[in-house]
Amino acid sequence: MEMTTALWSFALVVGLLTLTPGLDTALILRTSALGHRRQAWGVVLGIQTGTLLWGALTSAGVTALLTASRIGYEVLRWAGAAYLVWMGIGMIRARVKDGAGDGAGDGPEEEQAPAGGLAAGWRRGLLTNLLNPKVGVFYVAVLPQFIPAGAPHFAAGVALTCVHVVEGLLWSVVLVGFARALRGWLRRPAARRAMDRVTGVVVVGFGVKLAVAD
Repeated sequence: MEMTTALWSFALVVGLLTLTPGLDTALILRTSALGHRRQAWGVVLGIQTGTLLWGALTSAGVTALLTASRIGYEVLRWAGAAYLVWMGIGMIRARVKDGAGDGAGDGPEEEQAPAGGLAAGWRRGLLTNLLNPKVGVFYVAVLPQFIPAGAPHFAAGVALTCVHVVEGLLWSVVLVGFARALRGWLRRPAARRAMDRVTGVVVVGFGVKLAVAD
């Protein structure tokens, strides 16, 4: 397989994965739709930083230890599940607390300052990605199949991973733009609370699913 063919083939596979709704999509949409644009881009960059790290570690052969060590995998899986459940419950509780003092008002409200900016979003996106062992397992199982025989293993693996990162960034532009279009509706307190509650439940669901997965 030539490197050009490998890049296009891998782009197709990870492109379909990128377009599949999941935890990353939920976090980006929620953060951007609530008007926290800098934090939303921080989430995007954090997720893609995590993807690049998984690809680089896989190319270096480090993540093979993840699949070889059951204990290592379980530790990472439970840490990821606990983090997602904690983050999801935090979203739900924050909106419940916000709603306690404003009644059921549906009128427009002033834009709320985000809890942190680009750096806070980056940390959230990075942790969400790195604490998901399924991302590492995916790279261990899929990435080596697209590295051409005779090609420098690490350089080729990182090049393929960069394709995934670019596709993720391009799709994130679409998600952020779509979420920004919803800001008029989300200026209502009830709508903002609903957004956080739904996203919180989704994130907790991902955490529970990760915890009970074999």
